[in-house]
Amino acid sequence: MASVYQESGDAKGTFLGHPKGLFVLFFAEMWERFSYYGMRALLIFYLTKHWLFSDSESGIIYGAYTALVYITPVVGGYLADKYLGQRKAVLFGAVLLTLGHFFMAFEGDAAVGHVDNPVISVFWLALALIIVGSGFLKANISVIVGQLYPRTDVRRDGAYTIFYMGINLGAALGSLLCGYIGETYGWAYGFGLAGIGMLLGLLVFIWGKPLLLGRGEPTDPEKLKQPVAGLKLEWWMYIAGFAMVGICWLAIQYQDLVGYVLGVFGGGLVLYVLYTAVSKLSSEERDRIFAAMFLIVTSIIFWALFEQAGSSLNLFTDRHVDRAGVPASTFQSINAIYIILLAPVFATVWTVLGRKGKEPSAPFKFGLGVVQVGLGFLVLVWGAQSVGLENATPVIFIFLIYLLHTTGELCLSPVGLSAMNRLAPAHMASLIMGTWFFASATGNFAAGLIASATGAEGVGQEAGKQVVLDVYSTVGWSAVIVGIVVLLISPLIKKLMHLDTLQDDNVGDDLEGQSEFGEPAAAGIHPTTKS
Repeated sequence: MASVYQESGDAKGTFLGHPKGLFVLFFAEMWERFSYYGMRALLIFYLTKHWLFSDSESGIIYGAYTALVYITPVVGGYLADKYLGQRKAVLFGAVLLTLGHFFMAFEGDAAVGHVDNPVISVFWLALALIIVGSGFLKANISVIVGQLYPRTDVRRDGAYTIFYMGINLGAALGSLLCGYIGETYGWAYGFGLAGIGMLLGLLVFIWGKPLLLGRGEPTDPEKLKQPVAGLKLEWWMYIAGFAMVGICWLAIQYQDLVGYVLGVFGGGLVLYVLYTAVSKLSSEERDRIFAAMFLIVTSIIFWALFEQAGSSLNLFTDRHVDRAGVPASTFQSINAIYIILLAPVFATVWTVLGRKGKEPSAPFKFGLGVVQVGLGFLVLVWGAQSVGLENATPVIFIFLIYLLHTTGELCLSPVGLSAMNRLAPAHMASLIMGTWFFASATGNFAAGLIASATGAEGVGQEAGKQVVLDVYSTVGWSAVIVGIVVLLISPLIKKLMHLDTLQDDNVGDDLEGQSEFGEPAAAGIHPTTKS
């Protein structure tokens, strides 16, 4: 055991039994999530109230933005693995994010809206910087956490639990503080606070470099120094990052481009995975890929509904809910608070059931997740209709929809991450994980289309509320039906997974407290939406 602790960097000292570098990453990520979710809580209101986009236009823009946030980590992760290393990629991403959040504070003339307002270009640039910055940072910072520990170190589960608590703590505080200040004192102040949070994360990461123990450095530092066309290769990596900013600056303005990219590349990716599974894999490996693809497609439906939180549900809370004067954006913190409270409970429940041989299969958990996200909307519809369209919906139903969505998230998101890791053959692991996140991007874009459908410009308050409730009723019942179908066929999907012949690459690792797929039970702390 002494060698394990030495390898994990105890020469620099520990705090609470962990390398101090873990807490550098904890605070850097906490502040990054503070800024991201603080901005996200205000974004739909900024689009509709300041830039005067219609509800439908705002929903599409919001969906395109969140979809791009899930696409760029594929590039950011690739460049880090092949050239930059994780630390330099995280640092570059943090710089882009800091710039992006501060650019959000440039409002322009509120009376003009987005038509013929030159400052709107600064707004698009801010979104593009945040998108690409997230791609470089989020794809790599959690990798450094794992690099601080040997694979057999018994502290790894606890380390990721601490790290993911930082994610949700930042998300909760950002939504509360930035949302309240932005709606109460002005958009620039809310977005400015998000920018300050990101700057603090950047400073923590720079200050704590020595405590990272050399982890996350490039595999070939000399290669980065080699000149290419008169510039070091490293600078070409950063130029590529700024080129991505330019591409995203265009894509976020022409949202149809995002839909086409998702459709063409997503369809091609799925076809390639299936072709590889059929033509090059053994029968058991092929079946596991089929099971993984089923879970991936199911996840699209879940995220399309779950991601109404920041768009249409945020607007519904603002316009149709009795909030007792509390700013609507602050309710975006409820999901993160529920995660902090409930994730340890779910992790414990899965572990206890697993020891008794009664843990539900991953497909069954997916079915539960989809049913719950649908029930959340149906509960809200029932609550709104029970008091009449002319009256404000009691706020308790907002807490209930977020509760059901959070429990659904905990049934699906961490389980899906674990399943992708375990079902894919080693040589297809990155491809399958990339497909999983591409599906998340597709779900987010679909969420924008659903949010757009809730827009009802030019009608009265009650008629507009009815339009939203009709959409929520439709998607709610659809999700419940799909979820029940998934539950019914889950035994067949589980059979395709061939769990009885699934081999662990590290048979000697400590298996205590691990889930069905051998992933740490504490991974339940980590929902994809906070990843």
